[in-house]
Amino acid sequence: MLVNLNDILPRARKNGYAVGAFNTSNLELTQAIINAAQRLDAPVIVATSEKAIKYAGIENISEMIIGMSKRARIPVVLHLDHGKSYELCTECVKHGYTSVMIDASHLSFRDNVRLTRKVVRHAHKRGITVEAEIGRLAGIEDDLNVTKSEALYTDPDEAVRFAEESFCDALAVAIGTSHGAYKFKAKPRLRIDILKEIATMVKIPLVLHGASGVKQKWISRVNQYGGKLQHARGVPDRLIEKAVGNGIAKINTDTDLRIGFTAGIREFLDSNPTEFDPRAIVGAARDRVTEVVLDRIRVFGSEGKA
Repeated sequence: MLVNLNDILPRARKNGYAVGAFNTSNLELTQAIINAAQRLDAPVIVATSEKAIKYAGIENISEMIIGMSKRARIPVVLHLDHGKSYELCTECVKHGYTSVMIDASHLSFRDNVRLTRKVVRHAHKRGITVEAEIGRLAGIEDDLNVTKSEALYTDPDEAVRFAEESFCDALAVAIGTSHGAYKFKAKPRLRIDILKEIATMVKIPLVLHGASGVKQKWISRVNQYGGKLQHARGVPDRLIEKAVGNGIAKINTDTDLRIGFTAGIREFLDSNPTEFDPRAIVGAARDRVTEVVLDRIRVFGSEGKA
């Protein structure tokens, strides 16, 4: 069934688990995400970035996800990830998205609130939820590119003001994660102390971006079959579980799916050098992504929560 964030995230926050938001840009990724969630009876958020929309076409990707979501036995949110403009957010609303993120974290506090409120006014009239962000995450993912010097931890007092003034439904906070496969050079660390303070003051659901695990199991498979992903490091499960236990209700995952997809293709082609049926090739990738999504849902604690 197709729902919005308010149908699933407040319950997640109240009961101490997080819902996974998994990025897609094609049929196989979408199948893997929804099939894995159904297997574990978990609510799920299927997200598309601006770059994914450009790649697939907004009509194509929205219609595909909406059709699959309506037929699913679990709650599914179709969500815009890191929307950079009012125009993109409204275009997604027009094409059936049930939730949008307006990411104006690069603007001043005042301008971030102003743009977020503008999107909220448009979306709420149509029953669509809005996620916003305060503080910035370092790293590179699709069209995002934030340097370490530009990255900021979320200030708890500003988070309270922002939630009250913007009327957003969910708030992404920056506590030390980053986009991409190379999140940490030293020992992984998240500012759980900042998260705790924010969670005691902000009552709407909190979101963690840049939280892929980048597990060695999948990195090894990629490298075993010709890849060169060296020194890639993600967020350990123990830190994810700690973040969920301290107020995070939505966790974004993209890099893990990309690595799983790549591992599946490389492994299949190496083992089947005469195969040229694209369905068999990407089908193998889909199976590996399904494994990744199953793992993340269990770590987030949302199994059986549909």
